[in-house]
Amino acid sequence: MGKLKKFFQYENVGILFVLPAFLYMLIFVGYPIIQNVILSFQDVTAGNLVRGTKNFIALENYLVLFKDDVFMTSLKNTLSYTILCLVFQFVIGFALALFFSKRFTLSKPIRGILLVPWMIPVTVTALMFKLLFATDIGVINYILRSLHIIEENIEWLTTPGTAMFALVFANVWIGIPFNMILISTGLTTIPKELYESASIDGANKVQSFINITLPLLKPTIESVLILGFIYTFKVYDLVYVMTSGGPVNSTHMLSTYSYKLSFEMFQYSKGSAVANVLLVILMIVGSFYIKVTTEGEDD
Repeated sequence: MGKLKKFFQYENVGILFVLPAFLYMLIFVGYPIIQNVILSFQDVTAGNLVRGTKNFIALENYLVLFKDDVFMTSLKNTLSYTILCLVFQFVIGFALALFFSKRFTLSKPIRGILLVPWMIPVTVTALMFKLLFATDIGVINYILRSLHIIEENIEWLTTPGTAMFALVFANVWIGIPFNMILISTGLTTIPKELYESASIDGANKVQSFINITLPLLKPTIESVLILGFIYTFKVYDLVYVMTSGGPVNSTHMLSTYSYKLSFEMFQYSKGSAVANVLLVILMIVGSFYIKVTTEGEDD
C-alpha cells in the first residue's frame, strides 16, 4: 500500500486523472473494436447467429470483399469523395480566412454567421440539401430554370454523376467553416512585424504570402488537411440521408456499405470486415497525424 501511495505521490499522479477516461474508452471503444475484428474472421449471418454457430474462416471475408465490385466502388468513392471535399474546403476556407484576417466593418459578425453550417447537425444539413437538390420541388432546379440555364429538371440525386456532385457540394458547405476557423487561428500566430519588414525590403503581397504566410502556416495546414481527411473519410450520416448509397450503389462509401451488409443484408461478418478496412486506413492517417504534430512540437 505504501509503494502504491509513493507511486502516485509526484509525477505519476496524472494517471489518476486519466484513468476514468481510459476505462471509458477501453469499455465503450476498445471492446467493440476487438469484437468487430474477431467477428470479421468468422462466418456470422442472420441464419447461423440464431443457431449460435460462429465458424472461423480466417481471411475469407476479406478475400471475398476485394473481389466484390460494390466494395471496390465504395472504396474508390470514399477516396475520390474525400479528396474532392478536401480540395474545395481547404481552398475556400483558406481564402475566407485570409479575407477575414483583414479588419473591416462587420467582419466579426459575418465570420460568426459563416460558422453556422459547421454547428448544424449533419442529418439536418443532409435533409436540407436533399430538398434543395430534389427533382421537382428543389430550389436549385427552380433557380436554374428561372435563369434559363436548363429547360428540364435535373435528377440530381437519382443520377450517379450528379448524386456524387450533390454529396460533395453539401459536405464542402459543412467543412468550409472548420477550415476557415483553424487557418484563421494559425494566421493570428504570425507576427505582423514580419510583414512590415518584408514590405520595407520591397516584397509585394504575393511574395509575402509565399515566403512568410505559407511556411509559418505549415503546421496548421498539415493539421487541417489530416483532420479533414479523417472527418470526411468516415462520412456516413450525410450520404445515408441524401442518397442511401444509390442510385445503383454509385454513391456507397465504406461506412454506408458496411451498414448495408450488416443491417440490411444481415451479413454481419462481411460488414465488420468493411468497417475494419475503414479503421485500418484511418489508423494509418491518424498515426501520420500524431507524427506530424509531435514533430511540430519538437521543432
